[in-house]
This record gives sequence, structure tokens and C-alpha cells, in this order.
Amino acid sequence: MVPSRVFFTKGVGVHKEYLTSFEMALRDAGIAPFNLVTVSSIFPPGCKRISKEDGLKLIHPGQIIYCVMSRNATNEANRLIAASVGCAVPAEGEQQYGYLSEHHSFGETDQKAGEYAEDLAASMLASTLGIEFDPNTAWDEREDLYKMSGKIVKTTNITQSAIGNKDGSWTTVLAAAVFILPSYLEQKETNGNGHS
Repeated sequence: MVPSRVFFTKGVGVHKEYLTSFEMALRDAGIAPFNLVTVSSIFPPGCKRISKEDGLKLIHPGQIIYCVMSRNATNEANRLIAASVGCAVPAEGEQQYGYLSEHHSFGETDQKAGEYAEDLAASMLASTLGIEFDPNTAWDEREDLYKMSGKIVKTTNITQSAIGNKDGSWTTVLAAAVFILPSYLEQKETNGNGHS
């Protein structure tokens, strides 16, 4: 049961009820109709990134879907919140796994939270690949070092931030990496060919 595809999405929701604000964020992200199971942070070897639109075409309402999700919420007026998922993919992506990271914070912009999540994922991958680095140096310097090593081919992030609703309603943000299993693809092909 190793995912062969992944797509990234994000959303924000506002409501007087905490749970409903989360539901609204899921709707904004396009993943509310699914039974979401959160998993830890491994980016599978050979997993191909696809667009959110293509990914949503492969899954069905009610289906159990695995994802790496970061979420944050506040009911404090004007409080800045963020949720981010970082991703680091190795150069040997067909054989070697990568990392996803979840980061949620208060008072950070999209850019700052996103860079932090990306840094987390890249640092976990770098330590697995035996790349020596100083964790106290700036992310820009480490990013250059990782890429120059030839062992990490790409780092990225998806981040959602929002400012807490001025009237004190709950504001929820989320970011997610949603996995597509090969069985989903087979099921879609079978159903697309008119077979049951």
C-alpha cells in the first residue's frame, strides 16, 4: 500500500464553532467529502506529484484517504496563524524516500512558515542521506548546501495563513499532502471503462 501520486492543497475556514471552521477549511481545500487519515512524514519513493484538480478526479466522496496535514486555529481577533507542509525529495527519488513536515505557528507569514516547514523536511532528509550541515546556519545557506550535494533535488512547501476573525469567530487554516494509492488509479480506470 505505497502511494504512487500526491497532491498538495490548503484552505481557510471561519465560523463561530471550532469544528465547523475546520470543516469550512476542508471545503476550501477541496477535501471535505473524504474520510481523512493522517499519517507521518515519509514521501514515498517514486511518488509523482500531480495537480490538486487531477488528484480530486481520482478519489470519491466517502473514500478513506491518507494525508499529511498541518492545521491551526484561533478565536483571537487579528491573531496571525499559519499551517504549512514542507517537502524534500531526494535525487534518487525512484529508490530513496523523501520527507514531508508539518508546521503550524502563530505570528508567522506564509513565507516564514513555509520556509520553516521546508527546512524541517530538508533537514530530516539531509540527516538520513548523511549530508553534514550546521543546523544553526540560515535556511538559505543550508538549502544551497543540500542542493549542491546532489542528493536533494527539490524542496517545496504549501502554506496557508490567515488573520483571526475580528468578531471572535474561529478561524482555521490547514495545509495537506494528499496521497493517491495505486488501487485508486486502478479503480478509476475500471470505472472509467464502464466496468463495475
